[in-house]
Amino acid sequence: MLGQAPEILYRDGHLLAVNKPAGVMVHRSRLERTERGSLVQTLRRHTGVPIYPVHRLDRPTSGVLLFALHPDAARTLAQHFARKQIGKVYAAIVRGWTDPEGRVDIPLAPDAYADRSLQTPKPARTDYRRLATIELPHPVGPYESCRYALMEIRPATGRTHQIRRHMRSVSHPVVGDTTYGDGKHNRFFRSHMECRRMMLSAVEISFPHPADGRQTTVTAPLDEAFRGVLERFGWLDAVPDRWLPA
Repeated sequence: MLGQAPEILYRDGHLLAVNKPAGVMVHRSRLERTERGSLVQTLRRHTGVPIYPVHRLDRPTSGVLLFALHPDAARTLAQHFARKQIGKVYAAIVRGWTDPEGRVDIPLAPDAYADRSLQTPKPARTDYRRLATIELPHPVGPYESCRYALMEIRPATGRTHQIRRHMRSVSHPVVGDTTYGDGKHNRFFRSHMECRRMMLSAVEISFPHPADGRQTTVTAPLDEAFRGVLERFGWLDAVPDRWLPA
């Protein structure tokens, strides 16, 4: 259960953006009946105003999450999402070394929880850029060492679990992903890096402001656990300063 309101990154009379912690649900779900709290409930309680979710982040993903504060703003932002006028940037650590940059253009079943054979896949595109790599002298699985890459990822569409499913499809799953990832590497991070979270965070979102259309960008600094891994790997200089806590 979420104990306190997350960090507020941006707020005006139309919008609220917060830095969602990893492991917190955005709203109640029939799939998580044991969960007693949600981010939406907490924000409504702490702000005392209506909160209108306009997109979501997976429970294990951290980062910037945008809410509307009145129905008109919610409708306008929904139109921006439908027209693909929203830009999102994620930081991720994946297994192995990817190409320096690339694109995954593989259609995905729209409901990641339902039988794929009963669904028609929809277009899905994810662009990525490699920021840093490391090879550690620790045997994980059949290899004598383990390799990881730090990624900047930009999804052009918004299918459920899109980044996680796409990175698995190219054999570079997100570290810490217990659904689509590699259990051996997940366990290595928990035991050697003392990091139990999934290494995926929404660090930036850009959009036309619903009130006047001005281009607006909100950045969410990486949390302590994510930053700690970057520091141990010598990767702090590989990311923009705005992605790091002040």
